[in-house]
Amino acid sequence: MPFLRRALDGLYDISAGLAALSLLSIFLVMMAQVALREMNIQFAGADDLSAYLCVATTFFALARTFKNGELIRVGLAIDKLAPRTRRLLEIIVLLMAAVAVGTIVWFTLNDVLFSVEIEEVAQGTVAFPLWIPKLAMPIGAGVLLIAILDELIRVLVGEVPSYVAAAADRAARGDFSAEV
Repeated sequence: MPFLRRALDGLYDISAGLAALSLLSIFLVMMAQVALREMNIQFAGADDLSAYLCVATTFFALARTFKNGELIRVGLAIDKLAPRTRRLLEIIVLLMAAVAVGTIVWFTLNDVLFSVEIEEVAQGTVAFPLWIPKLAMPIGAGVLLIAILDELIRVLVGEVPSYVAAAADRAARGDFSAEV
């Protein structure tokens, strides 16, 4: 089991690393665009590329953000429940989240496959295959689905969810920056 835990945590870290790389790429594209503009050179496709990288940043960051308890979560009601009721509600909510995210994975993957099938290209100044930037959506959502199922199993075996433990750890340190 420690191997599986390390592998899953590694997967979440790789996904977060891809998010960070996408964010860095947005910065580099924007800086290149500014520098080239000063030389009266246009960076063709920079706006489209930045938009696609923004989507990639968002989707790749989902799983690690979820595991760290930094996604928006309404704990006002659930925090007041008895432990047994809270556990049951956590299971129900995690099952609902798995179904919702699984649906997102299904539809975004089908969209990528359709883009490959029809050889869809961007309509901007640079016509590149759209399946490439679209691929970040099913991959990022797929890693989030794995993270949700990971948490569901934790709750089913009686463990405290990682996102709850992470929030409690931040609160113990006096860090309430993620709390709404």
